Amino acid sequence: MGTTDQSLRDSRLVFYEDDVDAINAILDAFLKQSAAKCALLVDRDGHMVTHRGTSKRIDLDTISALVAGSFAATREMAKLLGEQEFTALFHQGRSDNIQLSLVGDRALLTAIFDEATTVGMVRLYASEAAKRLAAIFRKKQQEAAAAPPTAPTEGDAAFRKGSAKTLDNLFGS
Repeated sequence: MGTTDQSLRDSRLVFYEDDVDAINAILDAFLKQSAAKCALLVDRDGHMVTHRGTSKRIDLDTISALVAGSFAATREMAKLLGEQEFTALFHQGRSDNIQLSLVGDRALLTAIFDEATTVGMVRLYASEAAKRLAAIFRKKQQEAAAAPPTAPTEGDAAFRKGSAKTLDNLFGS
């Protein structure tokens, strides 16, 4: 396995059902405390990890991708101002608002809320939720680092060989 493959594996976390349940419990508590309508956990690549609450008829996958893009653009603005990055971002609309909070260096806690609460309440509880989520991420990263590397199996080799053959047939070799 090349260095790039290993760094990609190291940068990705795998969440199992128990992990998602713990994340969802944090999001549920955040929604109850903050009175936000919807909370999403989005990775920095724009993929939604999970969401809780009501979202009307919002396409959450599109929101997730746009949130990640918005945060990436804001990170570049921060660098221009001499900051490493901004850890929170707020978008205000006529009726709905979005608060983005960086979770560790891996994800974005995205809160959608309306006039039923205030940006101050959302920011306060988002900060607490982000710390709890970051602790889960650190634990998962430590578990992944402590796990022994797995050796390729016969199934892996067969899959690679079959995949290579299929790609060769598809694109010509």
